[in-house]
Parts: sequence; C-alpha cells; structure tokens
Amino acid sequence: MLSRSLPIKLTARQQQILTLIENAIARTGAPPTRAEIAAELGFRSANAAEEHLQALARKGAIELVSGTSRGIRLQRETLRSLYETQHGGTAPSMRGGSAQRTLPLVGRVAAGSPILAQEHIDQTYHIESTLFRHPPDYLLRVRGMSMRDAGIMDGDLLAVQATREAKNGQIVVARLGDDVTVKRFHRTDQVIELHAENPAYPTIVVQPGEPFEIEGLAVGLIRDTMLM
Repeated sequence: MLSRSLPIKLTARQQQILTLIENAIARTGAPPTRAEIAAELGFRSANAAEEHLQALARKGAIELVSGTSRGIRLQRETLRSLYETQHGGTAPSMRGGSAQRTLPLVGRVAAGSPILAQEHIDQTYHIESTLFRHPPDYLLRVRGMSMRDAGIMDGDLLAVQATREAKNGQIVVARLGDDVTVKRFHRTDQVIELHAENPAYPTIVVQPGEPFEIEGLAVGLIRDTMLM
C-alpha cells in the first residue's frame, strides 16, 4: 500500500506509459500488451516496455499479473496518490468522501431476467468517482477464465457502463438468450463474434436472428481488497 503522505513520483516516460494504460482501459476495457506499448511509444522491442512496467510496479503504480499478456492493473491507492500530487490536498475518500458513486454488485444472473434485477444484487459499494475515466453503472462478478489474457480473472469485479452499443475491439457484457457473458466484441457484415482472451475457449458466433443483446461496456477492473 502507498502512503498517502508520500505521493509517488514518476518520470515523464513512466507517466506517459501510465496514461497509455489508462486510455487503453477506458477505450477497450483492457490494458495494452507489451508489444502495443512498444509500438505506441516507438520502443525497439517489447522488452523495453517490460522494463518500464517493472519500474512502475516497483513504485506501486501498477500490479503485474503473471502468465497473461495484458496482466496490468492500476492500483487504487496509486490513483489517489497521483491525484494528490497533481491537484494538491487529499483525494476524495472511498468512505465518506463527496465524489462517490454507489454501485450495485451483480452476482449470478438468472435466466431471462434483467441483469440489474433486485434478486441479482449481492451488495452495494460506494466508489470514488476518480477511480474510473468513464463512470460505471454496476459491478459484475466475473465467472470463469475465458478473459484471462485480458487480465480479467475468475472472481474479479468488472466495472460496467450500461449501454446497448459497442465498437469492435471493446470488451462487452453480452446476453445470449438466457446466458450473460464477458467477451471482446467484433461485428462483421454477416455475424457478431464474441472473442475470448484465452485460447482454451472458442469464439462465440452469433448468427442473424439469434437472441443477442449488449448489456454494457467494461470500463475497469477492481478486486474486493480494493474496496476495503
């Protein structure tokens, strides 16, 4: 944990990479790969990106999850510390601060019923508004490891912005008949494809006329320990 009285200090390059990670999560719901960071910033190899990520991890700015190409997680206390450094004073508190959102945590979704039906709500959390670039409407408990390589693990809490629209490449919460799933969205001229981020899971192809609806976009990821 970072000390609130000792805000972390980043180099210009580290701040650039942190901003790139934040933008990627805001745009697609998942952090970038090392190769994507290298290409975006003009590094000669993904190894150079890895060195900067390791430095950010040592400073507590991010957490690196082993075994996945997109295993990069922003730390809540890091965002708080950076806020204090850039704006002065104390960032809004998750408990008792003024800039908060109240988000319901959705557990298992019953077949055929709305995702935010009362019987699906396990509990509610008060989340500081500065935690996400795009404001979420609810938290969804992730089940399974189909999105492992996007850094989304079984049991994680996915922050979701309710919407019926999505762009190709974004991570969505989608309803397929009676099932709700988290996948990467891609629409072609003929079909809708829902891609897993784990080679052990097949791509789901939705044919015209089959029941399908987008429930929301992934706008961030948090763990239970971040809410304590």
